Amino acid sequence: MLRPWQLSDAKAVMQAFEDPEIQRWHVRRFTSVDEARQWITGYQAGWAQEAELNWALVDHASDSLMGRMSLKGVNLNDGSAGMAYWMVPAWRGRGLCSQAVLTLCQWAFREGGFHRISLGHSVANVASCRVAIKAGFHEEGTRREAALHADGWHDMHRHAVLAHEVPDAQVV
Repeated sequence: MLRPWQLSDAKAVMQAFEDPEIQRWHVRRFTSVDEARQWITGYQAGWAQEAELNWALVDHASDSLMGRMSLKGVNLNDGSAGMAYWMVPAWRGRGLCSQAVLTLCQWAFREGGFHRISLGHSVANVASCRVAIKAGFHEEGTRREAALHADGWHDMHRHAVLAHEVPDAQVV
């Protein structure tokens, strides 16, 4: 289930960022639960500014954190945004991230009026590439040394999907 971030998610966010795979692809670190709460507060403010739309991906039964889904760099004038996501280790490898990305795209195109959603991932991040392709994103090229990760600058694959390319599958 996708739901708005809550301040009560701070401890789970801090734990997620202790994962070596999340650390590998993100420069961001949290040294306290208060710092994670500030991150959540920033995500909540993104909605009010119509600049970033962020969700916690949670298990419907337990409300435990599974991951993050985000439309960032929102431009309502041209109907574009960038997709970002991560999953906590316990929920990886089940196809849930691709399913959540597809569900979010269906909502963005059909309810939000978006035209184009893009995403970028390190060329070394094979799992993220699989998520993008399974969710229907098309590769558009490689941007050289376009993002700083924990181990230095990475070339980034660029993918995008257009509104008319997303299947009318049932939103889950």
